[in-house]
Amino acid sequence: MVLINGREQTTVPVADRAMQYGDGCFTTILVDQGKPQLWPLHLQRLQKNVSALYITEPDWAILAQLVRQRAASYSDKGVVKVLISRGVGGRGYSGIGCDDTQVVVSDFAWPQHYAQWQRDGIELGVSQQRLGLVPMLAGLKHLNRLEQVLLKREAESRGWQDAVVLDVNGHVTETTASNIFWRNGKTIYTPELDASGVHGVMRAHVIELIIGTGYCVEFVKKPLEGLLLAEEVFITNALMALVSVTKINDRDFPERTAFSVLNKRLYSC
Repeated sequence: MVLINGREQTTVPVADRAMQYGDGCFTTILVDQGKPQLWPLHLQRLQKNVSALYITEPDWAILAQLVRQRAASYSDKGVVKVLISRGVGGRGYSGIGCDDTQVVVSDFAWPQHYAQWQRDGIELGVSQQRLGLVPMLAGLKHLNRLEQVLLKREAESRGWQDAVVLDVNGHVTETTASNIFWRNGKTIYTPELDASGVHGVMRAHVIELIIGTGYCVEFVKKPLEGLLLAEEVFITNALMALVSVTKINDRDFPERTAFSVLNKRLYSC
């Protein structure tokens, strides 16, 4: 089902700025037994993104109600997606006078292949394409995902389950659709996302889970070689939670020490 401003429909105006310019943001929420998981973090990110893009705020209470209504229709796992557009208006790139914010809430089945990934881990390639540096948009889950579309195409064409993505300076940033962590000793590293990449909701949650485990977390700018020297690697996003990385190119990562600790904490919350 698709709800646009609370009404069931499937079309938006051609002049909507989401279509014209990718002018908006979104989040994708795991549903488990009728409940939207990590909803406070998803809402916080939407609010931050709307503020950063100077979009007129929607009614957050109504949005939360719509999300919970759609989530309640799933007895097992499902997915609810929230997309916020600046709406129709403005002239050219200018958003002046464009205050009719559009909120689209949709739901769909949980990707079943994530269950296998969670159990067995995955192998990653390394993308030849690089992410640009865009500090004003870094971290945001905005609607212009063309870089990710091209990265995903590369991964699919090479037969990879996913791929490590570097920025134009050669720093490890993320994968095509997830955040990345790696461990050496008692330190867990994750990229500093101040110039590119997305601040994932599960990334934020995992960083919280690390507290009190005996591990520390560091935000870094590291080349691929730094990642390949890790003792273990895992990736995260809101739908698949934590997935261990078993191999990157020809380098194997058999350890799951921190992964196991964090996974246990995640599912005991």
